[in-house]
Amino acid sequence: MTNRLSRSSRPDLPVYPEKMIQFGEGNFMRAFVDWQLHQMNSQGLFGGSAVLVQPIEQGLGELMAQQDNLYTVLLNGIMNQQSVNSREIITSVSRVINPYTEYEAYLALAENDELEFITSNTTEAGIAYHAGDAATDVPPKSFPAKLTALLHRRYELGKKGFVIIPCELIDRNGEKLLEIVRRYAADWQLGEGFLSWLENENTFCCSLVDRIVPGYPRDKAAQLEEELGYLDNLMVTAEPFLFWVIEGPAWLEEKLPLAKAGLNVVVTADMTPYRERKVHLLNGPHTAMVPLGLLAGLQTVEDVMNDSAFYRFVQELMQEELIPMLDLPESELRSYADAVLERFKNPFIRHELTSISLNSISKFKTRLLPVLLRYRQERGVLPQRMTLALAGLLLSYRGDRIARQDGADVLETFDRAWSDRGSFLQRILSDDSLWGQDLTQVPGLKDALEADLQKLESQDSRSVLVQLVVQ
Repeated sequence: MTNRLSRSSRPDLPVYPEKMIQFGEGNFMRAFVDWQLHQMNSQGLFGGSAVLVQPIEQGLGELMAQQDNLYTVLLNGIMNQQSVNSREIITSVSRVINPYTEYEAYLALAENDELEFITSNTTEAGIAYHAGDAATDVPPKSFPAKLTALLHRRYELGKKGFVIIPCELIDRNGEKLLEIVRRYAADWQLGEGFLSWLENENTFCCSLVDRIVPGYPRDKAAQLEEELGYLDNLMVTAEPFLFWVIEGPAWLEEKLPLAKAGLNVVVTADMTPYRERKVHLLNGPHTAMVPLGLLAGLQTVEDVMNDSAFYRFVQELMQEELIPMLDLPESELRSYADAVLERFKNPFIRHELTSISLNSISKFKTRLLPVLLRYRQERGVLPQRMTLALAGLLLSYRGDRIARQDGADVLETFDRAWSDRGSFLQRILSDDSLWGQDLTQVPGLKDALEADLQKLESQDSRSVLVQLVVQ
């Protein structure tokens, strides 16, 4: 029987003091932020670990503890025209705290002077205000409310603030997080002294992350266990490519020497061009392909890219609908788009569509809706591919053909709307809690979606897509 990965089986592995608090213990953060901490540690540049905080009650804390917070990152793909196939045990996670059962231990993090950084990835829906959160909650529901409680404890102790770098894929994530923390501070009447400390002693950075992380390699788990010589229920696969843009002060490059470690990290005064390129040309096509691919019975991004009709759909979406709407040099955008298509084709990565489908409504709102609206405004017509993708998404949230992964409030909203097919589009498009606006006011959108929905309800999604790409 193979031994489980643990420190008892690998006593040679180093231990580092905690220097970072990380909200989110999922696959992405462990293969992105924690992997980068490990690279800096391996070069003697950081000498620190991250203590992870579960954003929701059900998480990986117990499983992580069983492996002494060790896990393997498997990089597979092509990098600089060279094949990459690496396996590395990551030692940069110290422990996982579940604030729902260990709230005092969570707040006690404020006492540790060595903790300097806070990172997070609580999905696009995570940086949000929840009106019901109170200072007396143990813990508050939302991530920003939990953060506010921790920061206030830190302030009360008279200690220095943090460098806070959220990784959620929403525009101006650092600014929005600070705005919501301020709102909780006002709600909870935490006082002007705390607000002054919050502004002057903490650095909230906006950031952009880029690495495709499919997660646990279920299809190869047994083979990898034999190859590695140990059982690892937390191993995570990722592509070799990595890019992190942090909008923050120049001194951050020395305090968090990621670039010095040879990592593809940029600290800049303005991340806007980087964000628009990545969110709309990499994440946008991901979000567009998921519902249509799942409705066609496809399972992975590679399946999508190997299907001629789907490949053409994705390619035309990028070239004809997304690139013309972005305010960057066209040659740069087309070069980036070509690179993205190559990354999507990576035969070494099994990137399941279901793993991308989490919180798809908020993802569409962030990644594709702004471009769809701009296209309609500037050209006077709707972008057909984005509109079809939205129709597929709405159909997928009916819940009878695809398993939905979203918040209970979002699913309840769709269940109510779908209970009456005749009024569905009117009810769902007018719900500004989903879209941030009333989409029934977009000329022609409701009628176009109705036409696409009728096609998708009566035909296989691939057949519908074929009709579009052969026009």
